[in-house]
Amino acid sequence: MNIGTLLSKSARTFPDNTAVVHGKRKFTYSQFNARVNRLANALRKQGVRQGDNVALLQHNCPEMLEALFASFKLGCGVVPINWRLHPNEFAFIIDHSASKCVIMSPEFNDSLLAIRDLIPKAKILITLSHVQSELLNYDEILSEGSNIFTDADVQPDDLAWLFYTSGTTGLPKGAMMTHRNLLAMTMNFYADICPGSGPDDVVLHAAPLSHGSGLYALPNIGKAAMNVILESKSFEAELVFKTIEQYRVTNMFAAPTMIKMMIDSPAVDWYDHRSLRAINYGGAPMLVEDLKQAIEKLGPCLIQLFGQGESPMTITYLPHRDHLLDGTEEQMNRLASAGFARTNVEVKIFDSEDKELPPGEMGEITTRSDIVMKGYWKNPEITEKTLRNGWLHTGDVGYMDEQGYLFIMERSKDMIIS
Repeated sequence: MNIGTLLSKSARTFPDNTAVVHGKRKFTYSQFNARVNRLANALRKQGVRQGDNVALLQHNCPEMLEALFASFKLGCGVVPINWRLHPNEFAFIIDHSASKCVIMSPEFNDSLLAIRDLIPKAKILITLSHVQSELLNYDEILSEGSNIFTDADVQPDDLAWLFYTSGTTGLPKGAMMTHRNLLAMTMNFYADICPGSGPDDVVLHAAPLSHGSGLYALPNIGKAAMNVILESKSFEAELVFKTIEQYRVTNMFAAPTMIKMMIDSPAVDWYDHRSLRAINYGGAPMLVEDLKQAIEKLGPCLIQLFGQGESPMTITYLPHRDHLLDGTEEQMNRLASAGFARTNVEVKIFDSEDKELPPGEMGEITTRSDIVMKGYWKNPEITEKTLRNGWLHTGDVGYMDEQGYLFIMERSKDMIIS
């Protein structure tokens, strides 16, 4: 199934549900789907075809979600770019991915035009505002497209999302996420993270839509939930709590540093955040002492995730029931773990010869599932090495205890470039 059909189905069944809120801007699912369809038609008119890649260089905004789903529906690979990168890194990702189109926030107009010679494959440059030079205006091309669109018929292993790694071991690598991968990730979200989620849910996008928060937009849109996007380009704890109270937010994704900012803010005691059922945190280690404080201040809503761009958001998890402060040694140890394998995901510890190690012995963390990437874009050698024998070799070192809880000790491939 085309992953973009998640939106098409929600718009058909729940047309009047609020889909996206961004400040004073608000769209129902019917309106949001119509805008996505117009964009898909407009991109096709500009020459974007099924199988092309579309790069997104945007701050969090409704247009980011529109561009994601328009690309999915077209059968294109979407290439979300971390806007904090250097312009030369923008150029590398856009050129390496062979993106035919770039859709950008106006803050990046000058940067993209400055590197124009480095991205010759990008034939179409679209900006949300402040048009200059060859840039096309987003709203103008949107107005030219029809609001009726038939989602492209894709194969399960067709590219849907090209996720570029941070490049800790050299140049960024593009992990190829297929429609099969993203649908499996979506179903796993329903199984483990928010079972029982539905059209009354509200997700807060406080983290970048180019990464974890964007990935978790998919299952939320698939259930016709409300997507609330913060207007601020930076993380402001008080604004987060105020928004949670205002919209009765039920779930959100956050990095551990964000949770630390939330629990250190006096605003944690000023606003009602009892509507939260799931704060999904991951992407970096979290100190046990900080986690204990978060449990005390935020209540029973924390869920830890361990995943990679190569297996997005989905390898192991530490669920609600393990975020307890009962004082037992076993439970305190579990707070230091990354939890256990997700539904329909296998996790093992291998030695240097790819032989499975028994509980308690340290080795490389490996995983296999329908959520593991297809491979690295234009990099067959690294793909073969990383996916050898059908297992994703994460590059992370750790061990599993007798109950299957995973403890991550270090990165085996880290290289710091300053």
